[in-house]
Amino acid sequence: MAKTFKKIFKHTIKKHPFIFFVVLVVVVVCFMLFGFATRKPVLVTVPSGATVSDIANILKQNDLIDSAASFKLAVRAQGGKIRVGQYDIPRGASAWRIAKMLVNGDVATTKILIPEGLTIKQIKILLANDTSLSGDVNCVGGNMAPVCNIRDGDIFPDTYKVARGTPRLAVLDLARRKMDSVRAKMESRSLPRPLTSWHDVITLASIVQKETPKVSEMPIVASVYLNRLRSGMRLQADPTVVYVLTDGLGDMQGEALLTGHLKLDSPYNTYRNAGLPPGPIANVGAAAIKAVLRPADTNYLFFVADGQGGHKFSNSYEEHLKNHADWRVIKNIKK
Repeated sequence: MAKTFKKIFKHTIKKHPFIFFVVLVVVVVCFMLFGFATRKPVLVTVPSGATVSDIANILKQNDLIDSAASFKLAVRAQGGKIRVGQYDIPRGASAWRIAKMLVNGDVATTKILIPEGLTIKQIKILLANDTSLSGDVNCVGGNMAPVCNIRDGDIFPDTYKVARGTPRLAVLDLARRKMDSVRAKMESRSLPRPLTSWHDVITLASIVQKETPKVSEMPIVASVYLNRLRSGMRLQADPTVVYVLTDGLGDMQGEALLTGHLKLDSPYNTYRNAGLPPGPIANVGAAAIKAVLRPADTNYLFFVADGQGGHKFSNSYEEHLKNHADWRVIKNIKK
């Protein structure tokens, strides 16, 4: 049987070398895609105070090295000091390569996405639920670091690449310092009337950010609110009421905003109070900030949802009522 198979194999190679080559390539590719994919790296944590011997034992227990002595020799040859952190160690890596990773601090990384429009409370929940990070998301008593006094509008939503195991407060502080950098670049620009400070810009930008997810609409929405401020009209922005109702969470979690809610007594309620609220109601991205600094040139005073993820804008109350009626029809159809 074996001889017969051998003859067939030799005959195939001789008569159909191209077919044999294609089959061989397919086998190799499949092995690379599926064989290697099953060999996931092992997460190894190097805690503070751990000795090279301690780490050698951890690596040995995880079948990552054959000889603790060889690993320690490799570490000594490359400087002798291992850096604290979490490492993705590939299976099959040599003791020399593993030692190099640990000596150079080639730690495992993770990407933390902080979406635009979230409040500080929402961001803290997001970070607390991320198991790739470490530590508490709130400061302990007596800590006077700037990150311990952050408020909405103080951090910049973005994707942050950090070492796995990074403290949650360090990620928050990274986003805070990014906002400081954004402010330094943009604060010197001329402000649209009647805004007078960066605080005003971020406060209005946070309302714009919450009102529309469409970047193309943001300058128009900003123009509506600026026109209302110049005209002495109240902003009447629903997100400011939601901010009050949810105690700064900024999310109704499926509950409806009712007419009675618009009467809430709070300085953040822009249905009851003229001008801007006392501060931002969310954390804003670059698009919302730019929209406020460079608003569209319009005479719009009103807008309402158009049922397609955007808004209809108008400069008269009568037209606004018509647009609002259209929206109610669309809303009822969608029920």
